[in-house]
Parts: sequence; structure tokens; C-alpha cells
Amino acid sequence: MTIPKDHPRYESLMRREKLKDMVERGIVDPTGLISHGRGEAFDYLMDEKSVEPALKAEEAAAAFLLNAKNPVICVNGNTAALCPKEISVLAQEINAKIEVNIFHRTEERMNTIIRFMEDEGAENVLGRKPDARIPGLSSDRALCTKEGIFDSDVILVPIEDGDRAEALVDMGKTVISIDLNPISRTSKTATVSISDDISRALENIRKFAIKMKGNEEYIIETINTYDNSQTRQETINIICFILKNEFQKEA
Repeated sequence: MTIPKDHPRYESLMRREKLKDMVERGIVDPTGLISHGRGEAFDYLMDEKSVEPALKAEEAAAAFLLNAKNPVICVNGNTAALCPKEISVLAQEINAKIEVNIFHRTEERMNTIIRFMEDEGAENVLGRKPDARIPGLSSDRALCTKEGIFDSDVILVPIEDGDRAEALVDMGKTVISIDLNPISRTSKTATVSISDDISRALENIRKFAIKMKGNEEYIIETINTYDNSQTRQETINIICFILKNEFQKEA
């Protein structure tokens, strides 16, 4: 399908086409299309831009990741399909490991996603040979590596399942979520809840990491002053404000 570049929803439509292609390649599970559409709906409600609370959360995310002893970026099918290069670049910037973890798990699909990530620049991607389990989970998302997810102290989980986010928090980890829905179970559970488009969020985290790298005082102050409940409330307030304004415009 040829999508004209002047179409008002060009980028959105191109992403949908990409996800459809990734389903055919076995990287994205068909149910991932529903997840993407649900998130995109919240992006509309925030004018499809990084709102101020998202930037606060992304700055905090960079600080926590730089301050971590064993930071890990977790990758599922949708994340791999949409942002393989962005994940790879961020991991290098913050010296983080990358581990693939998926709900609809088969050995073939795991290998397909990991090979795809490595072809896109990711190095030493973990997940092929799980040797640990996340306590409290019965699904295959409990499977992980001790080197990566299990022993991580700070973990970035884009497009996450709420039950696994809760399990990771219960393990004592600092969990950074990227979830456009500020009232999802994942957003409510995470230590740092980023309500932003995944591509924008990853790029913003990278830029903040470059800005604060080597500045220990900046990093610690950002961590100590960040308030996730307030950030989530500010995000909800912005959504309500935008909805109210749109209604008033039409009235």
C-alpha cells in the first residue's frame, strides 16, 4: 500500500503497516496490534507530543538508568518491531543489557526477534537460554536470564504487562515503564511511569542521559526529587484539559 506523505496520519499509518509486516515475519504476535491501537488512542489525547510530565519522567528514567549497577532494557515483539535501532543506541549510551521477553513464547519466535535486534545493531541480546524465573508469574514471561532481568536493579519495560511489572517491583527492582495509558496497571505499579510514544520516549531518555552523564549531583538530585504519583496526576490533568478544550472549540 502506498501512503501519501502529505496524509495527516502518515506516520501513524506507516507504523500500522510496519506492524502488519512484522506479524507476517513472526516478530509481532497478532494480539500486539490491539495493544498498539489502544496505546495510540491515548497518544491522540495528548496531542501526539511529549507532554511536560512525560519529559519529567524521561529525565528521571535517565537518572535511574545511569545510577544503576545492572540496568536492563526489556524487549517484546512490538518494541522490537517499532524501535530496534533506538533500543540499541540507548543501551550503548547507558551501558545497559538488552533482554527479549515475550508472552507468546516459542523458541523460533525468540530467535527471530533476537536475530532481528542484532541485525539492527543490538549487541549480545539475552533471552535465548533462560536460566531463572521471575517469582509469582505462571506465564512464560517468568522465564528470564540471571545475568539480565533477574539480577537487574533498574529495568526499562516498554509496552509492559501489568502482572509482570508488579512481579518485578515485588523483587525490589526500580521499574521504568513506557505506557501511553497513565491509569494502566503497569503505570500505577512502576517506579517511573512514562506516558509517551515509545519512539519519542527512548529518544528523550537518551538525550537526558547524554546531558547528565558524569554529573553525579544532577543524577542524584533528579532521583531524589522525582514524584511518580504527581507526574501521573499531571498527565491525567493534561488529558482532561485537552478533552475539555476540544469540546469547547466545537461548542
